[in-house]
Amino acid sequence: MGNVTGHDIPKVKLSKKREAARKAWDTIRKKRVLEKQQSSRSLLKLDVFITPNQIAKIRHPEDISPLKPESALKRTYRSAIIRPFHKVPLDIACGKFWELRWAFGCPLNCAYCYLRGTYKGETTPRYVKLDHVLKALDEVFNDETFNDGKPAIFNSGELADSLMKPDLMEKIADKFEEQGKHKLLILTKFGTKNIDFLLEKQRRQIICAWSLNAPKVARLWERNAPAVDDRIEAAKLVKEAGYVVWIRIDPIFPIEDWQDHYEYLLLKVFQKFTPDRIILGTPRGLWKTLHYAKKTGADTTWIKFFDFKEKTGWGLKLPFNLRKSIYLFMREKLENLGYDPARISICKETIKMWESLKWPYYKGECQCYGSHVLKHS
Repeated sequence: MGNVTGHDIPKVKLSKKREAARKAWDTIRKKRVLEKQQSSRSLLKLDVFITPNQIAKIRHPEDISPLKPESALKRTYRSAIIRPFHKVPLDIACGKFWELRWAFGCPLNCAYCYLRGTYKGETTPRYVKLDHVLKALDEVFNDETFNDGKPAIFNSGELADSLMKPDLMEKIADKFEEQGKHKLLILTKFGTKNIDFLLEKQRRQIICAWSLNAPKVARLWERNAPAVDDRIEAAKLVKEAGYVVWIRIDPIFPIEDWQDHYEYLLLKVFQKFTPDRIILGTPRGLWKTLHYAKKTGADTTWIKFFDFKEKTGWGLKLPFNLRKSIYLFMREKLENLGYDPARISICKETIKMWESLKWPYYKGECQCYGSHVLKHS
């Protein structure tokens, strides 16, 4: 390498200055990135919680009527956290049920999840502070006129997976044990790792329900959820601990050889335990769900089943005759296993479908969580 000449000295000094400036800028940039990350973590910690007023304003993608203005709502924890789900299209055989809005979101990120359409594609879990939830329950438990004086089922799995934070759900479940009228529904896709508090002691006012699907469907569109076998094992253990346990097979996808896949699922379940109730359903293509699934880059391969769709008040559905054949097939297989058909219901289906099947349904009630269900729980 040659010697640096006097003519080159200014260039060398300039180069050193540039290098020093670059290093200084790198230091500043790294510091800013670190500050931003720390700020984001702080915000994340704050955003873990959602206020009662915020959770009261969350709308389901299938809502067909506007929310009441906030000024028209009673300023109570109860009015924000315990909400009636009653915005049902006229062609759907579904009535009011009660939501317990203890949280919003789900970490499992199933491809077809309707929560995508509930909060503009955002499904990050957020929780209502426990004392707010317990106060809301106190207000209801002390009100003899609630639900026209009749026992009610509180669905904690409508806006969230009920077992995504077991330590919170344990305290909510214990609260229900302080009274003997109303029931808490725990609806989940989680498995054996999230059920310890249920196994530690039996609770009489709790109904546990597991969302299951054919293993092949689960591998396609429930990739982050525990394996179906683990969910079945969890349900079995909780059933053996003395709880009422339901299963929900919804949505049933008509994949190739779907009959074999879903019969296999039923056999796996009944080899382990007999559910106290079974809820069936087929895919529902709500506009907001489809829109935000595409917008957020979720797997939308399941949407192909709506190519030959039926339009209903609850969004797109599989063709009528295909849905009917699915329900008849599932009921036949369940009856062959000795299961009582009175304990089978179908979710968010049309009145036309119920009448075509000639299955009895309860007008004005939710077919899955209405008061009549408590007769079998």
